[in-house]
Amino acid sequence: MADFNCDGDKIFNQLDWIKYISDEEREKCRKVMDAYEEFYEVEDIVVIDAKRYGFVKLLYYSEMNGFETVETYTDSRRLFDDLWSDWLDYQLFEIVSDTLMDRLDNEEIVDFMPEIIQEEIRQKYAYFAEKSGIFLS
Repeated sequence: MADFNCDGDKIFNQLDWIKYISDEEREKCRKVMDAYEEFYEVEDIVVIDAKRYGFVKLLYYSEMNGFETVETYTDSRRLFDDLWSDWLDYQLFEIVSDTLMDRLDNEEIVDFMPEIIQEEIRQKYAYFAEKSGIFLS
């Protein structure tokens, strides 16, 4: 968007030039967003590309209020970690809701799971990481 000064010269709005995410990080975030696409089908969550602003995660939609939570990301690792946490929350909620375990945090719940379930969770983490291009340390 351009404005003009009193002499008729074109002046560019400074905000037109501000970029909040690098092209490299945008591509990485896009891969993370795409990796979790299957999760968006089952949970009230969506990630969108907000162009120069980064990526936006929208959670908990209702017709009356729209989305309750809006979070912006310019770092692919942070986006990956938060989407992983959302995915794990959803999976564990299905298992422990209406039990005494629902008072525990995710790490404690996973520790109580049989080793085979813990291994499935680790494999799913690795699956999302590979699809995202996130390197595990």
